[in-house]
Amino acid sequence: MKQKLLILFLLVFSLCLQAQKDRDSVVRRYPTKTFTREIAPASINIYPVPVTENSFSVKTDRDITAIKVTNMIGQDIYRAQYKDPLSFTKVLLAKPARGMYLVTIAFVDGTRIVRKIMIENPQ
Repeated sequence: MKQKLLILFLLVFSLCLQAQKDRDSVVRRYPTKTFTREIAPASINIYPVPVTENSFSVKTDRDITAIKVTNMIGQDIYRAQYKDPLSFTKVLLAKPARGMYLVTIAFVDGTRIVRKIMIENPQ
C-alpha cells in the first residue's frame, strides 16, 4: 500500500512539475520600449487670457499648419488650415458662447499641441 501511494505521489508530483514548465514556456517576454522626445516642446502664447471679444492671437516659435477650436463636448467652432506655415495668427470666432474651449495647434512636423482657453462675455 505504501509503495502504491509513493508511486502515485511521484506521478502527481512529476505531472505538476511538467505543467509548471509548460506554463512558463507559454509566457511571452516582450521587450520594454523606451519613449524619447525627439523635438523640444513648442513655446505657445495665446492671448488675451481670458478671451473677452470674438478673437484671440496665437504666437509660437514653430510653424503652424492648422488650428482648431472645439467646445468641451467636441463640437468644432473654428477650423483653419494654412498652405503657407506661419508662427503668428489671429483667430476670429463668430459669436462664441461663454465657457471653456480647446485650441488644437498642428505644426509642420506633424505634432499637435492642445491648450485650454476661457471665453467670457464682453464687459
